[in-house]
Amino acid sequence: MINPDILLENLEGYKENLRKRQADIEHFQLERIAELLKQKKELARQIQELQTRRNAVANTLEDSLNTPFSRNTLEDSLNTPFTRNTQEGSADKGEGLRVQGKEIKKKIQEREEKSKEIQQELQNLALRLPNMLSSDVPVGKDESENALVREVGQKPAIENPKDYLELAGPLIDTQRASKVTGPRFGYLFGDVALLEFALIDLALETLLPKGFILAVPPVIIKPEVFMGMGRLTPEQKDERYHLDQDNLYLVGSAEHTLGPIHMDEVLAESELPKRYLGFSTCFRREAGSYGKDTKGILRVHQFDKVEMFSFAKPKGSEEEQQFLLACQEELMQKLELPYRVMQICSGDMGFTDYKAYDIDTWLPGQGKYRETHSCSNTSDFQARGVNVKYRPTTNDKRPTTNYVHMLNATALAIGRMIIAILENYQQPDGSVAIPKALQKYMGKDYMKLH
Repeated sequence: MINPDILLENLEGYKENLRKRQADIEHFQLERIAELLKQKKELARQIQELQTRRNAVANTLEDSLNTPFSRNTLEDSLNTPFTRNTQEGSADKGEGLRVQGKEIKKKIQEREEKSKEIQQELQNLALRLPNMLSSDVPVGKDESENALVREVGQKPAIENPKDYLELAGPLIDTQRASKVTGPRFGYLFGDVALLEFALIDLALETLLPKGFILAVPPVIIKPEVFMGMGRLTPEQKDERYHLDQDNLYLVGSAEHTLGPIHMDEVLAESELPKRYLGFSTCFRREAGSYGKDTKGILRVHQFDKVEMFSFAKPKGSEEEQQFLLACQEELMQKLELPYRVMQICSGDMGFTDYKAYDIDTWLPGQGKYRETHSCSNTSDFQARGVNVKYRPTTNDKRPTTNYVHMLNATALAIGRMIIAILENYQQPDGSVAIPKALQKYMGKDYMKLH
């Protein structure tokens, strides 16, 4: 969720943000949101003023009776007909104060009800607003205008390269899975299944010494939490698997349940950055994909992934993003796979993202790079949605809390890394070599594919 002050203080600036994202400005009803924010602010001012007047009336009533009240008895005195055994003038004055206090209470309740209505409408509209972009995000219309940061590794010289299904078809069985579950699922067998666990072992061995906390998070999430993470807008719902009977959703990434770990909590500044390494099965409908991508395991409805997630201080979040990107590249270099780093342009940027990078891996069987990793800084956008803050270390007795910045990055998307290894390590005789970094986990140098 964006900071509402952005709309009140710089409405035109946010409109420009939407233009850069290639979004339809009219769709987001920004003027309506700005007006609702002003109304809510004015109602809060009126409620505060009325509460002050009400307290003054109560204090005057207390003084007129020369009787101290607790909060509860003072409340009762404003709502109960005046029957104290006092002089007639005091009784009249007390009754008048009681009536005045009751009228003020009614006005407060009316404004509080109106404020709730406004807040509900605001939430429904504001949840559709994408994050602000970093000033150094390249402006572009779509993924074709993402910026190349660097290209690393030598593409293998393979004569007539085969794709991964030609190489390991018997061990990647989507036909049987289709009979059991439906299209876009698969069974992994033998050395291909073993390769998955070897990749997980490599990720753990590489990343846990860097201060990550290992986590196996839930793969089911409440709709309100999903919305808070910015992953359940109306435009995103088609991608999600919904469990109707329980009104719960299956996650599309470990990110979705790693982010709310500290929901409604205040972290100490000394804890930051706080890093988690999560492993989970992920579920996505992959709506809109077509062609060859729907065959095999490149775009499936269920896949496994190792995910990095970090809670950082705002001033350190860009440095933290570069750290996560470096972790991704370290894994790629250990696997000796050719890849390129792309900075995502404004028109291809994710809904929650402030700044993002992708890593694309070379696939000889397709003769092109394909995305295998993402690395996103969501600034305070997701933190506002699930209310995660930190308390700065200062000499103040009660320092002001601030929202953390939340970042997510793929460590290894297992299915796509299996594809990349099969295609880049294929041999002339049809076998596939195992990357040196994985041989100790698999106990062999070559995979048995038939």
